[in-house]
Amino acid sequence: MKANELFLELIQDADIPENTCDTLKAGDPDKVIRKVGITMFATVEVIKAAAEWGADMLITHEPTYYNHHDQPMDDPVYHKKRALLEESGMTVYRYHDGMHFRKTDRITEGELQTLGITGSFVKTPYAASYRLIPDTPISAKEVISRAGERLGIRFIRAAGDLSHKAKTVAACFGTPGGVFELLRDPGIDMVLTGESCEWALCEYARDSSALGIPKALVVMGHIGSEKGGMIVLRDTLAATHPELTFRYFECGEVYE
Repeated sequence: MKANELFLELIQDADIPENTCDTLKAGDPDKVIRKVGITMFATVEVIKAAAEWGADMLITHEPTYYNHHDQPMDDPVYHKKRALLEESGMTVYRYHDGMHFRKTDRITEGELQTLGITGSFVKTPYAASYRLIPDTPISAKEVISRAGERLGIRFIRAAGDLSHKAKTVAACFGTPGGVFELLRDPGIDMVLTGESCEWALCEYARDSSALGIPKALVVMGHIGSEKGGMIVLRDTLAATHPELTFRYFECGEVYE
């Protein structure tokens, strides 16, 4: 199988926007692949580890070059990283829109599966944000515990009522739209997200709880809030393509 054949297979059921960011980032699209690396961010460490493993192809969820469409930059970091990728010989594709722009968001589905939260979720009017009705109400404390144990997230921030059992949850993984609007929604008890504005969202959750309105905001970090989807992608591809070898490369959290 060639790299571009696997990539086209990944996006075939998605409603890919015309100006998609899911494009070839490095290497030869016709490269015959046997070993495929999967990651959230193609960091310098991930590139080196994947190349040492012998990856023919690397699938990354987020940008490689610090802007949404990986546009060239006249910058020493950009030039050195591009040279590192070229030296690796790997074919690199971004798989972002193909994960999100489909009937069922693969990132949200995989993240919830990894966290062990079952239930029904529906799209909200905001990009990549979902309203979830868990089968069993769950508290922020429980989510935080599972995120640490199952996703290895070390740095989680939370505000508001962390003990209240949420019956309705907003899943706003990554940096999606409508996080503040969903937090303010009287029908939503808890918001799970990747990034937040502390002076707005976190203070709102804190004041809400202090005023007797149970609200919780759990900030998992961008990587931690989406990596479950990429891990599940690895498992799915391994099951459907036994002729290939897949490995998830942990890029770690950006904060130390």
